[in-house]
Amino acid sequence: MENTERDAEAQIRALIERWANAVQQQDLETIIADHATDLVMFDVPPPNELRGIEAYRDSWGPFFEHFKRGGVFAIERLDVTAGDRVAFATALLRCGTREELEKDPATRLRLTVGLRKEDDLWIIAHEHHSYPYKPD
Repeated sequence: MENTERDAEAQIRALIERWANAVQQQDLETIIADHATDLVMFDVPPPNELRGIEAYRDSWGPFFEHFKRGGVFAIERLDVTAGDRVAFATALLRCGTREELEKDPATRLRLTVGLRKEDDLWIIAHEHHSYPYKPD
């Protein structure tokens, strides 16, 4: 792996870790930083598809209610693949209230992030959040 690829992967890893820490801290400005204005997000709760930074910003209020009940949002695994101008990352996160995680300790939120480089900075252009399908 070349140094430029390692540098890009390290920059992206730091960006995603900063984002996840901001989610846990409910720091909205840091959450939306490093995102494209034309962001597309596929999410678990409705609306399942969001377009644009304002819709993304507005989606966080209801999620923050989660933390009032002891919510956890922590990366367990993060893998990054970066090219010169585009990259993607996949992650597994512990996401839920302590009670939810105790009831189903193996469940992980799956995250896929698509990034592009603009003005020599990596920005998130796409987020996809999902949980494994579990038939009742």
